[in-house]
Order: sequence, then C-alpha cells, then structure tokens
Amino acid sequence: MAILSTDATQSDFSTSTQPEQANKFSNQAINTAQLPHLISLKLQPISPSYARANRYINLISTMVLMLIGLAIAYQPFIELSSKIQSIIFYVIWAVGALGLLSTVYGALADVRKFYALREQDISYCSGLIFRKTVSQPILRIQHVEVKRGPIDRKIGLANLQVFSAGGAMHTFEIPGLLLTEAESIRQFILSHKDTKHHE
Repeated sequence: MAILSTDATQSDFSTSTQPEQANKFSNQAINTAQLPHLISLKLQPISPSYARANRYINLISTMVLMLIGLAIAYQPFIELSSKIQSIIFYVIWAVGALGLLSTVYGALADVRKFYALREQDISYCSGLIFRKTVSQPILRIQHVEVKRGPIDRKIGLANLQVFSAGGAMHTFEIPGLLLTEAESIRQFILSHKDTKHHE
C-alpha cells in the first residue's frame, strides 16, 4: 500500500507541474510589420578624405606598375624580342585598364559607406552593387580597437574595429573615421557596455 500511495503522489506531482511548465513556454507569432527597420537608422557618412586617399593610392599604384612594365620593355641590358615586347605592352594596357576601373569603382563605393550608432547597437553599411548591413549589439561587444596605418596618420583618419564576444576576428570594421570621432565612439561603447553590465 505504501508503494501505491507513493506512486500516486508522484503522479499527482507530475500532473500538477506539467501545466506550470506548459504555461512558462511561449512561442507566439511576431508581427514583422511592427518591428523597427534598419532603413530608419540615422546613417552617418565616413570622412570624404578616405575616398580621396583611396583614389590617389589606386592611381599611383597603377602608374607605378605601368612604369615598371615600360622600364622592363625598354631596358638596355637584355634585348627582348618583338613578341615579348608586345606581351609586355598588352600587360601594361591591362594593368592601366584594371587600375582605372578599380579607381572608379572604389570612388563610387566609398561614398556609399555609412555607419550608425545607437544606445543598444552599432551598424555599418557598405557595398555599391550588393548592399550589406552589419549590426552588433553593444552588450555583445567584447572590445573595440582604433587602428591607424601610415596614410591614416598622415590625413588624420582611423579605422574602428569591433570585436564580438567569443570571436577572435573583428565582426566588422568602420574605415575613414576622423581620429577624434573614432576615439569618441570607442569610449562611448566601452562605457555604455560597462554600465549595462552593472545594471
């Protein structure tokens, strides 16, 4: 009889807890029309100096490669056959055409790079033909780095790298920011993240 009463008690307990567990589970439908849209972000453009510097870099790199090809074609040390010279000239023209296309594409793509910083997240939009938007919640950010190369230091710009928690590589990078702007965003993210963690 004791065993029967124990089984009955366990059965009653499991029966009483099942409705409670069922009430805790929720999987209601979400109306996507009421969700906030990324298109409503107040996008901020990057510095125009970034696009201008990239154009100069592409053009100078293309000219240097073309001059190297001409120097090889007309060097006085080794006599080249007409066939080899023709190949070199074709390569020079190809480098010039690709360099020009790269410069034009880069100039158009750089002006389409934007970022947005809100209280809870930071977003970066880029791409000329295929648009891409990356958003990172501030609470999921592990650390932020301000990166500067030689050209960035020369023109007063910086790149902001955002690292998510648990990732070795940065989630995304916002290029072409003024140094003061990049440092201000970094400080805001770090202080805001620490404040939210302590709440």
